[in-house]
Amino acid sequence: MIKKQLLALVFVCGIILPATAQTWIWYPGDYEMWLGNKMNNHRTDRGAFFPPFWKQDSHYVTVEFSKTVELVQPETITIATEGKYNIKLDGKMQFGMPSKFTLPAGKHHLNIKVHNQATPPALYVDGTTIKSGSDWKVTYEDKEWIDESGKASDTSTTLYMDAGSWNFNDINSCPSAFTLKQQPQEAIAVKHLKEGTLYDFGKETFGYPVLHHLSGNGTVHIYYGESPEEAQDKAHCETLDKIQVENGQVIDLATNNRVALADSYTLGNSKAFRYIYIETEGSNCSLNNVSMQYEYMPETYKGSFRCNDEEINKMWNVGAYTLQLTTREFFIDGIKRDRWVWSGDAVQSYLMNYYLFFDNDEVKRTTWLLGGKPPVTSHINTIMDYTFYWFIGIYNYYLYSGDKHFVQQIYPRMQSLMQYVLGRTDADGMVEGQAGDWVFVDWADGYLDKHGQLSLEQVLFCRSLETMATCARLSGDKEAESKYTHMADALRAKLIPYFWNEQKKALVHNRIDGKQSTSVTRYANMFAILFDYLNKDQQNTVKKSVLLNDSIMHISTPYMRFYELESLCDMGQQSQVLKEMKAYWGGMLREGATTFWEKYNPDEHGTQHLAMYGRPYGKSLCHAWGASPLYLLGKYYLGVQPTKPGYEEYEVKPVLGGLKWMEGSVPTPYGLIKVKMTKSQVTVSSDGGKGTLVVTRKGKIEHIAIPVGKELTVKL
Repeated sequence: MIKKQLLALVFVCGIILPATAQTWIWYPGDYEMWLGNKMNNHRTDRGAFFPPFWKQDSHYVTVEFSKTVELVQPETITIATEGKYNIKLDGKMQFGMPSKFTLPAGKHHLNIKVHNQATPPALYVDGTTIKSGSDWKVTYEDKEWIDESGKASDTSTTLYMDAGSWNFNDINSCPSAFTLKQQPQEAIAVKHLKEGTLYDFGKETFGYPVLHHLSGNGTVHIYYGESPEEAQDKAHCETLDKIQVENGQVIDLATNNRVALADSYTLGNSKAFRYIYIETEGSNCSLNNVSMQYEYMPETYKGSFRCNDEEINKMWNVGAYTLQLTTREFFIDGIKRDRWVWSGDAVQSYLMNYYLFFDNDEVKRTTWLLGGKPPVTSHINTIMDYTFYWFIGIYNYYLYSGDKHFVQQIYPRMQSLMQYVLGRTDADGMVEGQAGDWVFVDWADGYLDKHGQLSLEQVLFCRSLETMATCARLSGDKEAESKYTHMADALRAKLIPYFWNEQKKALVHNRIDGKQSTSVTRYANMFAILFDYLNKDQQNTVKKSVLLNDSIMHISTPYMRFYELESLCDMGQQSQVLKEMKAYWGGMLREGATTFWEKYNPDEHGTQHLAMYGRPYGKSLCHAWGASPLYLLGKYYLGVQPTKPGYEEYEVKPVLGGLKWMEGSVPTPYGLIKVKMTKSQVTVSSDGGKGTLVVTRKGKIEHIAIPVGKELTVKL
């Protein structure tokens, strides 16, 4: 198997040459979708292959790469592709598939068309002045034909995009050969039980189990668990494997892969676990140890946070590790069960990423994958609210990164998806769940009506329309900017008349047949605060009547606690939020969590914490949306946030919120913003951008310019 893979790699890549500084390019979004399909289809359910249940788009199989060049002297370029290809120079086809090609002096139009059914067509070109990069144009439809007179057609209607790329800068680093990094790890404890052996790796982890010194003939049963109870429950654990040892061969019974018996055997499909329980079947079948190859996406912790409260420090560290584990080729939800890219989960990972890794490529890859390709036949992940989070995630990306080029590249996909949404609005211009739509909102411990016009969905829809207007402006589409602005204004004007209930002092949950329901939930109210859709009086009213009202159904998922606590921080309630974080995330830590969970209910005890979806171990104990404190502590305690795209301008408004002291750093496109605060002073330093420190001294709010490259210390 290994030899076949290597041969295929050499054949596809074409040539092996020393490394250069150039980069592989492809049609934007195509590589991301191909890689995402590979990752999303790794999921198994007790050994059974479990693919996603939504539409999976694929790459264009033929892509034309083009560039206009002007040479003062002849130039020889080196060409490598993933796929077979042809070359046209000034409209004339060239012979064969040469790895070296010489262009004469003068102005020329170079076209290289690549075809690949199996992996995305990709191109690498290196010359003295001609080098593959994002300045190349790509299309999947050149619309060129030859008529009966022999004249080539006009290609002016062809849609060309800027080429996509990532970090494959070596001619030998073919994009399709990408893999995550691995490193060996040993179990920290081994417990021999009556029928088998339990291996404990110390904390939640992810990778490939390695079985050492297999011998004899028989079956090795492998059971995985995020808890010892799950690993030892052979009938109900979420993931398992079976290995047959037979006549000097090892057979993976889930995939039917066979290899020769050796000193160690590494399973072919990665799993999430803390515990592995092993039983062998057969009189002489045995092994003497289990280790693992930990698999990870290399990320650098650029952000940091530390304070006087050790529980908060542990919370930040566990949150960072949770996000590290769920940051793979893309931002995924949880590492044990789904291992899929969900839009609602991803948009929160983006925000946490801006305060920990600041990995823009990870955000862009995930956004491309989720956006799919036209024609649009359903909401993202089939969930209506997840479609809206996708739009909002693009707005947030532009705010934090300042990457206008990506907005312009993704804008056509945004138009296609928004057109689908607009085609499903009702007579009021609002959205309701239709056949095939999953209206999610949240996992709730109580009845949550999903019928009619949900106020949350309208708030998210309005924000999505505002995002469309912004992105239309950035893309130079003035007509669309005007259209989306008008639609957003019209919808926003209806939010209060349609959903505000003066008696309840809140936005009601939904309207059915034009009538308000009597139900009030937290969701729309907290988002309306975050998006500034309520005036100050209404915000303060909602804070008391909803957010701090224990009679309103409580939120039990970190997913929506994220926004609930953000809205409270947005209104200056950091002291209250610190208590909430210590009760909620601190509660998970006190239960022994080494990563944060999909859901947490303090009223549950013991193995109740492991159950979800009607299954005893259905809950994910490592879920991306559980890492919320990373974002809250960076944005609302250190107080760092951009006020213009890409931190061209930013604000530092630190709030101790009950802490005695804190210090930390926040990554930006310019470098780091560092903040230290005690009750008596604040110190800030910055590597770039125009910053303003906002502090309160003697009861007055002051705005102080932050110098670049120097520490600013202000006494309080």
